[in-house]
Formats: sequence, structure tokens, C-alpha cells
Amino acid sequence: MKLLTQKKPRDLVINNLSHKEIKLTLLSLLALTFQVSTASTIKTVASYDINLLLVQKIVKGQVTDESGAPLPGANVLIKGTTIGVQTDADGNFSIEVLGNNNTLVVSFIGMEEQEVTIGVGPLKIVLKETGQKLNEVVIVGYSTIKKESLTGSLQTITNKKLTDATTPSVENLLAGKATGVYVNSGSGQPGEAGKIIIRGKTTVNGSTDPLWVVDGVIVGSSAGSINPSDIETMTILKDAASTAVYGSQGANGVIVVTTKSGKSGKATINFSTKMAATTLNTGNFNLMNGAELYDLYDSFSNKQDFSNAWWWTPELRNKNFDWWDNATRTGLATDHNLSISGGNESLKSYISLGVYDETAAIRGYDYTRYNALLKFSYKVNNWLTIRPQINATRRDVLDRQHSVGAMYGNMPWDNPYLADGTLVGNQPNPTWVNTTGSNYLYDLQWDYSESEAYDVRSNFDFDIKLTDWLTFTSVNNYIFSNSNSMAYSDPRSSSGLAVKGRIEDYMSSYNRVYTNQLFKFNKSYGKHDFNAIAGYEWNEFNSKSTVGIATGFAPGFIVGDVASIPEKVKGSRAQWAVQSLLSNVNYTYDNKYLAQVSLRRDGASNFGVNSQYGNFFSVSGGWNIHKEDFFKADYITNLKLRASYGSVGNRPNSLYPHYALYSLTTGYNENPGALISQIANPDLSWEKTYTAGVGLDISFLKRFNLTLDYYDKDTSGLLYQVPLPGVIGVTSIWKNVGAVSNKGFEAALNVEIVKNEDWRWAVDANIGVNKNKVTSLYGERKQIIVGDGSGIAGSASKLLTPGKDVDTWYLTEWAGVDPETGRPQWFETNANGERVKTFSYSNASKTPIAMGAYTPSFFGGFSTNLDYKSFDLSAIFTYSVGGEIYNYARAEFDSDGAYTDRNQMNLHSGWSRWEKPGDIATHPQASYNNQSNSNKASSRFLETGTYLKMRSLSLGYNLNVERLNISNLRLFVAAENLFTISHFSGVDPEIPPSNGQITGVATSVYPQTRKFVLGLNLTL
Repeated sequence: MKLLTQKKPRDLVINNLSHKEIKLTLLSLLALTFQVSTASTIKTVASYDINLLLVQKIVKGQVTDESGAPLPGANVLIKGTTIGVQTDADGNFSIEVLGNNNTLVVSFIGMEEQEVTIGVGPLKIVLKETGQKLNEVVIVGYSTIKKESLTGSLQTITNKKLTDATTPSVENLLAGKATGVYVNSGSGQPGEAGKIIIRGKTTVNGSTDPLWVVDGVIVGSSAGSINPSDIETMTILKDAASTAVYGSQGANGVIVVTTKSGKSGKATINFSTKMAATTLNTGNFNLMNGAELYDLYDSFSNKQDFSNAWWWTPELRNKNFDWWDNATRTGLATDHNLSISGGNESLKSYISLGVYDETAAIRGYDYTRYNALLKFSYKVNNWLTIRPQINATRRDVLDRQHSVGAMYGNMPWDNPYLADGTLVGNQPNPTWVNTTGSNYLYDLQWDYSESEAYDVRSNFDFDIKLTDWLTFTSVNNYIFSNSNSMAYSDPRSSSGLAVKGRIEDYMSSYNRVYTNQLFKFNKSYGKHDFNAIAGYEWNEFNSKSTVGIATGFAPGFIVGDVASIPEKVKGSRAQWAVQSLLSNVNYTYDNKYLAQVSLRRDGASNFGVNSQYGNFFSVSGGWNIHKEDFFKADYITNLKLRASYGSVGNRPNSLYPHYALYSLTTGYNENPGALISQIANPDLSWEKTYTAGVGLDISFLKRFNLTLDYYDKDTSGLLYQVPLPGVIGVTSIWKNVGAVSNKGFEAALNVEIVKNEDWRWAVDANIGVNKNKVTSLYGERKQIIVGDGSGIAGSASKLLTPGKDVDTWYLTEWAGVDPETGRPQWFETNANGERVKTFSYSNASKTPIAMGAYTPSFFGGFSTNLDYKSFDLSAIFTYSVGGEIYNYARAEFDSDGAYTDRNQMNLHSGWSRWEKPGDIATHPQASYNNQSNSNKASSRFLETGTYLKMRSLSLGYNLNVERLNISNLRLFVAAENLFTISHFSGVDPEIPPSNGQITGVATSVYPQTRKFVLGLNLTL
């Protein structure tokens, strides 16, 4: 008897055995297997039938993407078992298959999972990218549906396209990657999140933030503390067909985030690390040095006003302290992430840890964030699956940050250090030219603040399969957040001197309870396919905060116990809740004709008792023209026409706008008192947006994918604080007034220019055009003048009037410089209604006019990806064309001599200053303490918002390290925010938000940072 064995797996090959010998051998093996399994030393094969023991196959193959590029680290699993392997650096694999198993399951991150039947000879397995193919399943409001069956406008972005930015903020990852999605990346301060507007502003007073949904949970108006490395996909829902199922929360669009999950097969370990050097990118803004500022003063027409001052000496020209250089450095950001995933058909798990740490490019600010995600899916039996998860985050900030305002404003003639190297004392400061100036470095010796915050998002979700076509899904989420901070002002510092030191402790916490209970219906009858949901949702928010301030203590102590005076204690609480009934039905006939209906009824706590509930809906349809028998254009593989109409809503940014409120913050003789602060409006109701849209999806020549969309959004019942006569003690009341319209066009194109075994070159581009206008105001009002939202005194104003853009500037019109006198001029309207020039700013201010708007003409992004064998090169650009920025910073630093207590900026390219009669100049004659009002708010400071920005440039190489049992090792270098092309004279035409809103006002901002990155991705 001849018996051959092989290891891993331990299977049998039987040669030249008689029938009797085979039977005896099998019986012996079965008896031995039973004994071994009882001892728990190896897996039992006693349950295998005779065919499994008689047959063994070694299957070989290669896994590639559609361009032919190998996919190292792809999972290859024998279906129905936990036996599997991973592909090597060239995408090759070899696996021993037992018995009559004839199916492999192949998966790779960012690719569609594929089942492959084993045949004769090596396998060539081509995986398709998730998010691009018609048979892909995408998330559409509480459910999933084949992309081929979609009737709405949405866009899915995979993890592969999101990880090109080194940032802890998820919002910043979307810049330039989705059509109709405007992303403002915010300032360069570590941890700062950008702002997003989807398809234009639908409100004039409320939030423009989209709704964020994470793993089926509505988390609010921001992405929160999600680790970007944990994201599998982000789907942007843009039209009524996609967002109506979210009802009152979907007016600004919806962003659905799906985090990574465990997959069946061998455990996979992924490790990634990035190290980035960061520097500030100051754009075209260029402050004067000591010599340049001296020459400016020397050119003043009234130099006699200061020529006898003690500080005005020729030596002043050589004094040049660089406040900007003193406050900045090369920062360092590191991002480390480790994840382990795997499982079988019963239990799948994903566990990740992440640490992001950044020392800011402005000295003294350190930001650290820790993330952990534990996510499981356990199939208890054939009808019950439970899906618990916990996502925990901690953020630490140490703030000794150098003053951004001083970097811009402090004069180069003023040195913070004395000759002996000690710091100049704080104001008043007789040693400086600017004697009222403040040496922030003096206080920074001692003063600082620190904070820490904890966020925990926990889920216990489960699915009950009632029948093969009906499932009950329960999503149950609890979010808890706690933060505390301490601000310390030393008794020796100017801020703490008067009170002998101050300690301010702040504590806040909130929790959110979210649950939705859904019935999911999925059934096919011949050519008829139905996909439907119906359910109930509850979302509740509770928060509280406490502030304690103490003064009077010895230097160096940081706890309130040592203070002699309890200066102040205050606190607050807030609550809101929303409950909803929702339903959605998708119908497909013969994969050609598509229809969808959504209904939702919302009730919210921050509306009047007479209008607390609102109803929202959508209807949509689609036609897969390419599936028709009459369609003969073989070169077109996909041609779909879509149309939709529906309504969504918006709630006010105030929690209690419908109540009569009283303020109890004042008192008399230590007795509490109350003053009315708000008038009730029991009829206050929803802002409603009705959206109509049509779209066309085209794929042709197996290389081109084009998506076109047109939409028309009309918002009515705008939530606005209507002014009231101040004599009644209340200055405004919340009402539903006015309407806004948004119309737009979007286009997205993907082209695979080269696609062969060695090369793949693909280009993506998108463009969004949005035109908005106010269509009506309340009562008989023809216009409303409002602030620009920046909160800066003396800044610009905006005009709300029917027919004009929501972001229309309302300014005195600049008429340039008089060539003969060098004096500034503005336009005024005379008694005959004619526009004439005037030298008087006060006269011109009496007839201000609307000048331009901040809204860009169009915006978007484009990218290119080039792969050659083991190398990959990618670049991402974003752009915005049109729109007017109000550069308020010029009112301070381009003031023509009006401000003599701060530095000034050099003239921008193409600018000139008037010097003699006949000069055609952009700038008037400068003078010391200029009284001409040339730096007052006017259209002089409106500048183009057009820019082209390189977001990311990266070069990577995949190493073949199979001998070290490493599935994939990729090394890469990258540059982020490498350059910006713009004629804007400020720091950055992408203006950071102010007070949580995108205002279009440029101030002394914290610039964005340019990053140079070295990174590594490792898969075991």
C-alpha cells in the first residue's frame, strides 16, 4: 500500500490502491481523525465525504485590475471555508483546493468582490473598481441598490481616492473630487475642518452644512471625529430623489460615510504611516521689511508731521525684525494607522488604531488625535445577524501659539528683545515706534491653554431575516462627547496683572441617542424588481456646559483651589429632538425602466406647536436606453436618462426660535430679574426646498464615462429674524419669509487614455455651475442690508433683494484715483440720477450700490493617475473661476498711511501709487495718518476669486517583498497644496470660514500649509 501526503493543507493522494485497501485506509483515517479532533489538535476532516479525500487540486492564477495592473494583497478564499491565500507582489496566487469545491471568492479593498469558478488551467481574474460599474451596489438613503437601478444624482468616492491628503478632518478630503460640491478647506491650524456647500446656498440665515450619515447613523452637520483611514466610501447625495428620504435634514445635501468592515478569509494586517513637513503658504501677500516701510514713510506728502519725532532717524531703515519668521517654523505632522481585519461567514471583524500628531507651522500649537474602531458582524444563525461597533476618539491641544495678528501687524522697526536679550515688557511700550503696541511674547512666557476632548460613538445594530425577501433592520446608536479646557493667565502677564492671575476652566458634554427601525423588502417577480423600506426614526440631543473663573493666586499654580477670589461661575443646557416616519420604494422593470417614490414625515422640537410636523416627498424615474432592443450602438455600453422632483426641508440654527423667551442674566440688588428677549411664534415652520432635476449617464468606447446633470431648486419659507421696533424691548422675531432659487449644471468625465498590461493612464474632471438669487422677501420689503457674516466692524455689507445673488456685495463704488491730484474718488448719484465722481466718501456713502457677488461662476477639479508596472503617479487640482472676494486685510495693510501703528503690504503686481500730476495709478497719494477715507469699505477692495490650486502630487513604488511574507509594501512621496495660481493679493483666495460661515471676507487669516510627505503602506 502506497500512501502519499502533503502539508498545508493536509490532504491525501491515493495511487494504485485496491478497492479493499481503499476502504480499509478510509476507515482507519476516519477513526484516527475522530481521535485527533477530540484531542483538539487539528481540524477534523471526519465530516468530509470520500470525494473530498480522493481529489486534490492546486489552482494557480493572477488577480489584476481592469488595466491589467497586478493587485498584490488580494484575498483569495475557497467559498464556504476559511481557507485562503493572498496574492503576491505580482498579483499571483497558488491555492490547494479540496474535493468538489469549485468556487473561489476574490476580494480587494476598493474593488468589487468576485466569485470565480475553477476551470482548467491558470485563472485570470480581473476585479472592477467599486463606485464605477453598473452592477456595483451603492448606498442610497437607508438602503443599498444597484447603480444600474439608480434614478437619483449621487457620487461615490472610494478610500483609494480619499487618502491623498494628510489631515485629521474628513471634510477636507472631498476638495475637487465631486461635482457640484464646493469645499472650503479652512485655515491651516491643525485640526481645523473645512466647510462644504452642495449645489449652492438654499438659505440666507441658516446653516448651509450638509447632513452627515456614518454607518447608517445621522451624526449632524459635520463628519465629527472619524479617522479618514477608516473610511471605505463616501457617497454624496445631491438631488431630491436621493435626499428626500432624509426629509427635514436633507436640504443642503447628504454625505453618507461607510467605514471599513471585516471580510471573510485570512486575517489581513494593514499599517500605514506618513510624515509631513509643513510650511505656511502666504500666497501673494507680502509684508514690508524695515527698509520698504521706511521708504513708504519717506514718500508721505506730509512728512513734516513726524520728521521731528524721536524715532524718525536714518538708522530706522536698517532696523528689521521679522515677526513672521519669528513666529513660524517648519511644522511636523505624523499619521500612523494600524488595522486588522478578517473572519469567516459567521464572524467578521475590523479593528483599527490611529494616531495623528501635528506641531503647527505657527509656533506653540500642538495637536494630537487618537482613534480606535472596533467593528464586528456576527451571524448568529440563518435569521439573525448582530453588528456591534465602537468608535472612540481623544483630541489633545496645547496652545502657546504665537499671535497671528502680531505676525501681520507688528512693525519691523519694533524688536521684542532688548539689547541684552531679555524680552521687552508689555504695553505701554516707550521703546517702540508704535508705543501702544503689545509684545505678545512677554505674556507668552507664562500664559497658555490646554484642552482635551473625548468622543465615543457606539452602535448595536442587528438584522432579522423574516423571509428571503423581508428583513427587519435595527440601528441603535449612542454618542457621548466630553471636553474640558483650562486657560491660564499668569499674575505677571498683562492679561493677569490687574487681577493677580486668572484661571478659567471650561467643561462641556453632550450625548445623542439615535435609532431607526426599518423593514426592508427586496423581491423579484419575473422582470419586476422591488426594493423598499419603511420605518421609524428618533434622534435626540442633550448638552450642558460649565465655566468657572477664579483670580488672585501665586504664579505657577493652575487649579482654582489656590485662588483667593471666585470671579464667576456660569453654565448652560440645550436639548432638541426629531422623530420621523419614512418610506422609500424602488421599482425596476426588465432592468430598463426605473421608478422611485419616497415619503417622509418629520416632527422637530424647534418649531411652533401649530406647525411642528412637515411632510416631504420625491418621485423619480430612469430609462436604461442601452438595454432596448432597438439600441444598436455597440460602442455605447451605458446610456441612462434620469429625472426627479421632490421636497426636502431645513430647520433654524436656533434651538428655541418659536418660544417666548426671557433673559434672567441680569438682576437688581442681588435679586434675580427677567427681561423679555424673544417673542413667540407658534406658526414657525419648515424652510422647504423643491428640486427638479434631469441627468444623463453615458459610457462609451470602454474608456469614457460621462455624467451630466441639470437642477432647479426653489426654497420658500426662509427662516429669518425679522427686525422689530426696538421700543418694545425686542429687536427681532423668527418668521418664515422670502424665497431663494438655485439653478445649476454639473458634468463629470472619466477617461482611461491608456490601458494595457504595463501602463494605465486615467484622467478625471468635473465642473459645477450654480446660479442663485433671492426671489422674494417678506412683506413689501424690496431689499435688506445685512452684515457680511464676518463679524468685523467696518467690514463690507451684503444686499438681499429679489433678482440678486444671496452673496451680493453692497458697497460704495470706487471711482479710482484722480490723475491730477492723486486724491481718491467714489461714485455718487446726483439729483438728476446720474452717476458722477466725488472726492467725498460721506456723500458717496449716501448712495451705495450693489457690486458683484462672492458666488463663483463655476468651480471643480481634475486629476490624473498614471501607473507603470510598480510605479504610480497622481496629481489632483481644484479650481474656481469668478466671484468677488472682499479683501478686508487691505483696509489695514494697504491703508495709504491711515494706519501708522502697524506694518503695511507691498504693492501687488500691476499696482502703482500716485506720485505726480498726470500719473494713472491704482493707489492714491499716501500720507501720514491719512484722513482721505481711501481705506474705508468700498468696491476698491473687491478682488477676483479665480484660482487654480494643486491639491496633491504623489509618486509611489510597490516593492516585491514576498520573501518576507509581506503581501504589499508601497513607499511614496507627496506634496500637498504645492502651489496656487491667482491674482488675488491676499494670502489665499480660498477664504477660511468665519463664525462657521463662508463669508468671502479675507482677513489676517491663519494660512493653509504646504506639506511635503514621506509615507509607507504595508499589508501582511
